[in-house]
Amino acid sequence: MKCKITRNAAKVLKLELDQPENSGKLLRVVVTHAHGDHAHYGLDLDTPKDGDTVVSTDKGIDVILEEGQPFLDGVKIDYLYFPEEGFVITNPSMGNHGDH
Repeated sequence: MKCKITRNAAKVLKLELDQPENSGKLLRVVVTHAHGDHAHYGLDLDTPKDGDTVVSTDKGIDVILEEGQPFLDGVKIDYLYFPEEGFVITNPSMGNHGDH
């Protein structure tokens, strides 16, 4: 499984992961809703469980993905400052390039 984190997202995520209360936790990407040929995603801090894969990214952040969930393979995490500040999670490998 693959996961990409942009530079902007990595900066924000590292600040959160470095908080003392998050010690030992990893970033988890979840599918909050799937319909048709695309999904909507969410982020959480968690520890790996049975059925999870931990993917290392080139930004030094390990990400938990649920095995067997095709919408998670190839997910991309970005952080935008405009038009609204926040995370944008897509999966270009599944043709999901943003919200509709």
